[in-house]
Amino acid sequence: MSRGDGVIYQAATYSAPRTRLGRWLVEPGADVPAEVRPMLLAGLFGTLVIFFGGVFNTIAVSAVASFRHPSAPFLLWAAYETILGAVRLYVLWHARRNAPLGLRTHTDAYVILALMWALGVGYGSFVGLLSRDWLIAGITTISAAAMAGGIAFRNFTAPRLCTAMVVVSFGPAAIGAAMSGRWELWILVPQVPVYLFSLWVAIRSLHRMLVRTIAAERENDRRANHDQLTGLANRAGLERAITGWQHREDRRGPLAFFYLDLDGFKAVNDRHGHAAGDALLRMVAARLQALAPTGGTAARIGGDEFVLLVPEADRGGTLGRAERVIAAIANRPYDLDNGVSVTIGTSIGIARMPDHGHDLARLMSAADAALYDAKGRGRCRAVIASAPNLRIAVNSAAPRRATAR
Repeated sequence: MSRGDGVIYQAATYSAPRTRLGRWLVEPGADVPAEVRPMLLAGLFGTLVIFFGGVFNTIAVSAVASFRHPSAPFLLWAAYETILGAVRLYVLWHARRNAPLGLRTHTDAYVILALMWALGVGYGSFVGLLSRDWLIAGITTISAAAMAGGIAFRNFTAPRLCTAMVVVSFGPAAIGAAMSGRWELWILVPQVPVYLFSLWVAIRSLHRMLVRTIAAERENDRRANHDQLTGLANRAGLERAITGWQHREDRRGPLAFFYLDLDGFKAVNDRHGHAAGDALLRMVAARLQALAPTGGTAARIGGDEFVLLVPEADRGGTLGRAERVIAAIANRPYDLDNGVSVTIGTSIGIARMPDHGHDLARLMSAADAALYDAKGRGRCRAVIASAPNLRIAVNSAAPRRATAR
């Protein structure tokens, strides 16, 4: 679950490797932000067209080679590719099924199997070149070169794994050419390293480009859904949070919508200036963020107006939390620059989903009416709109009492 970022639903994630080798292979680099890493890991499980094409190609090529040369090296290769292909398909299916459920995806096995497959590709080109059959040598070598290219374009999100797969998939071709006894094939000895180096450069470039793109997209998304002054969600982020809550399969109870308007902020802003007012808003935002429960969202929707979403809140819990919010904002002074200390309060209007609607506009309308009622009752009060013609009021300055009208 995310908290306070405008999204309160759980996204599909692939579990990180648990073994030292697995972690080393998928490590994207020390300079990659933590929030980008899950996306890079998920990239290893995507681009299914290349995955299925690679599995089919190696099985088909090994089958043709073993049919033409039914000797132990080729028969073992065909059996290896067939069994490994079936296992890889199962592990991929299992991982893609478990990821949306938040279950373990056995990433270590998936990564090691990918490396084993690449090694099988390299083995095929090696024995193909040693067969002294021009047709088989050509088919296996071309296949290995093509697979190395496909590996680079599918797995570049994990540069270490990708580089290792590329090297073991096509590197053996150079060794096989050198051992083939045919001088014509020696051209592969310098060509293969050059090709591998070119793929390594492409892998690094694609990886850096993707990381920068993801980081830029996340920053643009953050700016679009967060208030620049306080860092809380803005109106767009609030709408996203409400939509996310509606799509949660594990939600229980209503969603409480706290609509806050600060008491006394205008006087501080007018007396001490806009810089002091901005500083005060940031401090209020920090206190409100600390009050956001797991799965909740704190937002600023303009001026000195804030919203707090509280999921799974019953009526008694809603009223109690309203008192705590008022106390947190009003009971402690705010220290501004130049030794200035100020005290403000807040009034709260509360709506509930689904009682008062399923979208931001309806919740805002109901909460705004309750807020107007709270303002009319005095400073630091909360009013919850429980029904169209019913209001329950809470006075935080005195022992809690509820009245209905």
